[in-house]
Amino acid sequence: MANNYVFNDILPVAPLKLAALESCKNLATKVNDHIVTFRRNDTEELLRRKQDLNYRGYDVDSYLLDCKCPRFGSGEAKAVINESVRGVDLFAMVDVTNYSIPYSVCGYTNHMSPDDHFQDLKRLIGASVATAHRVNVVMPFLYEGRQHKRTKRESLDCAMALEELISMGVSNIITFDAHDPRVQNAIPLSGFDNFMPTYQFVKALFTHDKSLKIDKDHLMIISRMRVP
Repeated sequence: MANNYVFNDILPVAPLKLAALESCKNLATKVNDHIVTFRRNDTEELLRRKQDLNYRGYDVDSYLLDCKCPRFGSGEAKAVINESVRGVDLFAMVDVTNYSIPYSVCGYTNHMSPDDHFQDLKRLIGASVATAHRVNVVMPFLYEGRQHKRTKRESLDCAMALEELISMGVSNIITFDAHDPRVQNAIPLSGFDNFMPTYQFVKALFTHDKSLKIDKDHLMIISRMRVP
């Protein structure tokens, strides 16, 4: 069994579902393929616990949820989930910085902004949180992450967004390289995971650009000091 030391004494919280908004479909597809492959490699575990109800839905062809956020001609939208989410551990995935998605507003073409993506996320949560066992949010770029503190008469958008998600029933929020992870102080009693993808960035950089050399003659590191 893969990663036996991790999973030997741990039961799944609930059947897994990935609810990917249009902005995050590509990432969600890769995550889904990895989970399907990973779980199917756990042959010993699957055979041993095949009749265990705690492992229902553990081995399926896809964990992607059939959901979408269609828009009306006025530009308004709604979330639609086309399958049951009762009792599932739902992971809602959204990329608020994906500016490539167009939609029509009264005959004009507009592109989705971070605010539009965040509203769609809330619509998806509103359509699922009542029956799902747990709703988790995966947001690679933290919405309004740069507006994390107040220096004058201004809004605290990131803190307000986090509080809004928690008040809607979200259990955990997962993000990467938050501008200031201390913004989690806005929701101290809820789950907030901030992962640093530094290694993955460096690995991808050197994988795609073979001409890069790491030595004193070819590499310069520039550090910018943050002025309070």
